[in-house]
Amino acid sequence: MNKTLFALVASIILLSGCRGGVSTSAALDGDTVRLNYARNITIVKHDGYTEVALSDPWNNGKVLHHYALVKKTAEVHGEVKNSDMTLVKVPVEKAVVGTSVLCGLIDALGCRHAIAGVCDVQYVNIPFVQEGCKEGRIADCGSGLSPTLEKIIDISPDAIFLSPFQNSGGYGRVEELSLPIVEMADYMETSALGRAEWIKFYGMLLGAEQAADSLFEAVEKDYMRLKEMAATAQTKPSLLMDKQTSSVWYVPAGHSTVGGIIRDANIQYAWSETGQGGSLPLPFETILEKAGQADLWLFRYNSPQPVTYASLLTENGAYEQLKPFQTKKAFGCNTATSTFYEDTPFHPNLLLRDFICIAHPELQLGSPNYFLPVSQ
Repeated sequence: MNKTLFALVASIILLSGCRGGVSTSAALDGDTVRLNYARNITIVKHDGYTEVALSDPWNNGKVLHHYALVKKTAEVHGEVKNSDMTLVKVPVEKAVVGTSVLCGLIDALGCRHAIAGVCDVQYVNIPFVQEGCKEGRIADCGSGLSPTLEKIIDISPDAIFLSPFQNSGGYGRVEELSLPIVEMADYMETSALGRAEWIKFYGMLLGAEQAADSLFEAVEKDYMRLKEMAATAQTKPSLLMDKQTSSVWYVPAGHSTVGGIIRDANIQYAWSETGQGGSLPLPFETILEKAGQADLWLFRYNSPQPVTYASLLTENGAYEQLKPFQTKKAFGCNTATSTFYEDTPFHPNLLLRDFICIAHPELQLGSPNYFLPVSQ
């Protein structure tokens, strides 16, 4: 995927409960924000600041990052100054945003004015961002993997939002700028609503807490409605996801957000019980063995032209061995022309609807919005 989400106080207690193993002693004198789905984040409101702990999704029981959110007009308390928490003054009014995913959410929260710079702008399918970059109101900060420091220094943002990756070695020279880096680890949640619940954290950062709560409530309500509808379907077709990239075929892990949506759509999936969050890299032989006879094939791609069955064969002639290729049951989502990455991570109900439309047409939800039938 080209588009490529994100330290505790002196005395820290790690628990292995429903918050992904993250808790702190400071939580004992604060009010913990109830999160019903997210497993990798804990939010505790104290007098004068909000404490946020992100668990490390790759190292169970460890902490990825620990923040203290303090209002710009408030005094920074001594317990924050004397801790190893990263201080973030809120609301964040100037941000460098590393992914199109968060750009879409910031827009949905009514805070587009906070986007001062973006990375990988060529992959952001949001008109106001594209126009802002062309007109110079929004800075093009280069690649999300290696942002342009000079542009970031010129902006002097309140925070930089970047996605963490396993064994990445950190953020390079960006860490030398002494600016708060907000690590967007939401994509490593193990449920779609878990990832969407991070909306509340981003709303706190942007000064849009009420709007964030309302948005999540609407997403949750619609998602559960669709899940219940899918459970009534009389059929349960099997599904193959995505396609080969170079020598590897990445499929969503069974306990990734997409894996959970497939399950909630009442669809059979060969890797439903495999892996945690993220994707599984597999050779074509394994794909063919475990899912070559799938009823449906859904994949994402990025191209100026719509994909066809003929163009698929030019990529990989072995695709013709797949049953859904032979039966013409392939559906492609062109991320170059759709807002898939801008919409669905924090609106998983929209992706669930697409899956149900394709897998259970008898439920009469209409046509899918993102995954469209591949042309003959």
